[in-house]
Amino acid sequence: MEEIDIASVTKRSIKGVLALSSRSFVIQLINFVSNLLLTIYLSPSVFGVFFVVSAAIAFLSYFSDIGLAAALIQKKEPITQNDLRTTFTIQQALVIIISVMALFLTTSLGSFYNLNKEGVLLFQALIIAFFLSSLKTIPSILLERELRFEKLVIPQIIETLFFSLTAVLLAIKGFGITSFTIAVLARGLSGLIAIYIIRPWKIELGFSKEIARRLLSFGVPFQTNSFLALIKDDLLIAYLGKVLPLAQVGYIGFAQKWAFMPLRLVMDNVIRVTFPSFSRLQTEKEILKKAIEKSIFAASFFIFPSLVGLVVLAPYFIHIIPKYIKWEPAVFSISFFAINALFSSISTPLTNALNAIGKIKITLYLMIFWTVLTWILTPVFIIIFGFNGVSMASALIAVSAILVVYIVRKYVDFNVVQSIKQPVVSSLIMGLIIYFLSKSVILNISSLVAVIIFGAILYFGIAFLIGKRQILSDIDLIKKNIAQ
Repeated sequence: MEEIDIASVTKRSIKGVLALSSRSFVIQLINFVSNLLLTIYLSPSVFGVFFVVSAAIAFLSYFSDIGLAAALIQKKEPITQNDLRTTFTIQQALVIIISVMALFLTTSLGSFYNLNKEGVLLFQALIIAFFLSSLKTIPSILLERELRFEKLVIPQIIETLFFSLTAVLLAIKGFGITSFTIAVLARGLSGLIAIYIIRPWKIELGFSKEIARRLLSFGVPFQTNSFLALIKDDLLIAYLGKVLPLAQVGYIGFAQKWAFMPLRLVMDNVIRVTFPSFSRLQTEKEILKKAIEKSIFAASFFIFPSLVGLVVLAPYFIHIIPKYIKWEPAVFSISFFAINALFSSISTPLTNALNAIGKIKITLYLMIFWTVLTWILTPVFIIIFGFNGVSMASALIAVSAILVVYIVRKYVDFNVVQSIKQPVVSSLIMGLIIYFLSKSVILNISSLVAVIIFGAILYFGIAFLIGKRQILSDIDLIKKNIAQ
């Protein structure tokens, strides 16, 4: 298997972030348009069903990998065909067992959440999509290990197109929940075909006890970490679907989706690159320090202003866009989920760095802390504040990112204040200006778009004035690595 040197890590990491960001912009643009149309044509209760059922499948998917993919990506030594065969065999055995069990549980799940026939069919379709997704693991590992993100993102674009076009067209025709059912199957098939065309791998079964033991020594703690994240997030959604009306769960899902969109657009790309990149740099602490600082700066530079703009302008979206007034109860939650997203943009690259340098047990302890806190605070906040308490609890818990900064600095002496200072100041100034400007300027969709464009220009202008030297230095670094 191909191994790469430090110079290539830098080059491919920068190219990877640019490739993922540019192509992910296309994905998020498609998601933005499709989400806008779906929230117009579908009711909050339909969204609530999709939100809850998707969370149930996500819960099952965490048992299908046990961290083997991450173990292969993090591995210092070159990976072998025996590594791949062992990983694939273990994973598929788990996936088949889980899929069969899930199919037997469909009736019980339908009764538990009072799902109609269409809701049960959606659950079954997601099980099939879950199986198809598992077949993409090995080609994905190979592309990530090689830092070939420009190729890895192509199947994601294809999946997004198939899902969005199918769901929107069927929703417009009045198919309701069935729109999601057919769309998830279209997404699963298209993505599977695409990734095997881009990175072929001959499917082979095999098992090595020694390889399995070595991979599981990292993989099990890693997956336990992910499983706790599942309990903290997706299982919580399943719980909400039982204790709250589905329409209110829809409001929570709507607010979370919009507040986390800047995080998904930027952070998913940064994470996808930083984990394998940090893993390649785990013995080069000085280079790793600079990589961490650059990743935090890049994430906050784009996420902070997006979140500030979203919080300021969300009420105008609700009242100006046709048929969007039904989502007005979700506006309050958007602000608190945005706080969660802001702190997550700092903590996520740092926990990624801990995993990359092999400190998986520390991230496991952090996740235990966050999971316990979530399940204690959220039910209490729901009792006190209603469904808005979910977002309020998430915001309060997210502030603990300060603890992550303190822990990571014990291993890598990076400067977080220097990394976020410029984005924070620029975002706050922009937010204040568009807040007062919007009250008198925004009257319709055209003026709303104009304010968004003005806000973006204003932010980049202020950021350039404050941090001209750093921005020019980063642009120069990017140019050099792209030109190589």
